[in-house]
Amino acid sequence: MRLILADDHHIVRKGLVLFLGTHKDLEIIGEAENGLIAIELAKTLNPDIILMDLSMPILDGIEATKAILAENPEAKIMILTSFSDKDHVIPALEAGASGYQFKDSDPDQLVTAIRSLYQGEKQLDPKVTSSLLTYLQGQKEHSPIQELTKREKEVLKEITLGKSNKEIAAALFITEKTVKTHISNILSKLCLQDRTQAALYAVRNGLDQTTN
Repeated sequence: MRLILADDHHIVRKGLVLFLGTHKDLEIIGEAENGLIAIELAKTLNPDIILMDLSMPILDGIEATKAILAENPEAKIMILTSFSDKDHVIPALEAGASGYQFKDSDPDQLVTAIRSLYQGEKQLDPKVTSSLLTYLQGQKEHSPIQELTKREKEVLKEITLGKSNKEIAAALFITEKTVKTHISNILSKLCLQDRTQAALYAVRNGLDQTTN
C-alpha cells in the first residue's frame, strides 16, 4: 500500500513514517504539511490511501478531502486527528472521507484500519460511531415532526390515506374548520406547500404507520 501523510506537525509525520515503515506492506510515498500540498501529491503520486489531518494551515483537511475526491472519486482518505466532536466528524464524513481514526489510537489498531480501508471497508473509530449515533438521535429528537401535536399527527396520518377534510373530520370527530386549522399548522411547522407534500413527508418519516 502506498500512503501519503498530510499533517502540519513535523514530529507527528516523522513518527508515523517511522512506525508505519516497520510494516512491509506499507510504503510512505509522500508527506504534506498542509491541505494544498496534499492535493498536489494526490494528483501526482496517486496513492492507495491518504492519511489526512483536519487542522492544517492554508487549506484544512476537510477542504482538501473534498478537492481530492472531486478530482478522483475513487481516492481513499482516512482522517487521522485528535477531534472527536460531531462538528468535526460530520463535516469530514460528509466531505467523503472513508475512515476516521484518532492520533491517540493504539498503533496496531491504526494499521489494521489502514489495511481494512485498502480492502474497501470504511473504518470508523468506535468513538466516532458513538458520536454519530448521538448526533443522529439528537436530529431525530429535534425533527420538525416532533413539533406537531398528537391531534396534528392524527390529521396528518389521515391525509396520507387520501381522505378529504370532511372525511378526516368524521374520522376524528372534529369539525371541518378544525381540520383546516390543523392542516394549516402542519404545513407551517413542516415548511410544506400543500397536503400532497405533507402526505409524502409523513410516509418518509413513518408517520403513516403510527400516531405516537
